[in-house]
Amino acid sequence: MAMASTEAPKTPAVAVFCAARHGGQAAHTQAAQDLGRGLAELGLHLVYGGGKMGLMGELADTMLAGGGTITGVIPDFLRARELAHLGVSDMVITPNMHRRKQIMLERADAVVMLPGGLGTLDETIEVLTWRTLQLHHKPIYLCNIAGAARGILGAIEAAIEDGFAGPEVRKHYQVHTSILDLLEALKLLQNSHGDLEV
Repeated sequence: MAMASTEAPKTPAVAVFCAARHGGQAAHTQAAQDLGRGLAELGLHLVYGGGKMGLMGELADTMLAGGGTITGVIPDFLRARELAHLGVSDMVITPNMHRRKQIMLERADAVVMLPGGLGTLDETIEVLTWRTLQLHHKPIYLCNIAGAARGILGAIEAAIEDGFAGPEVRKHYQVHTSILDLLEALKLLQNSHGDLEV
């Protein structure tokens, strides 16, 4: 007779890419705060870039205030500049930016892109590329808050139009214009215990 497992189910984790700045619109800051609060309420684990500045700091602060759990992943050179969030107890130090992205994806069951700059675009394009190459099958959610994702969406559409990417690329991500809608999608992740695909 098979023994029942006594191992606790794994808490699904969400990797969030976002800016170390606040951006030019209050909606960007509000989105980071709403996501942190929502992830904590859903009981999902946050994996993020480990920073204390900008949207990263807002996300982490709100998540911690709501009793959420966080893993930060930060390159050593950024930690040396004292940019790491001191309230995050589980902090992974990496030798470079590329390893940071790898670890964040490895530890996550889904990926969210909040508003951000070049670093956020780089991180998101890389995980989309890995998804296109079938190196992972994790859902990717792009948050088009106040039009913040228009650049990356335009680049994807241009690549498809110019014949450098197939239209099936559009199936590898979802676009959300509100954090409320995103959190509804992430509820499915919570119920699936990390097995969700899009």
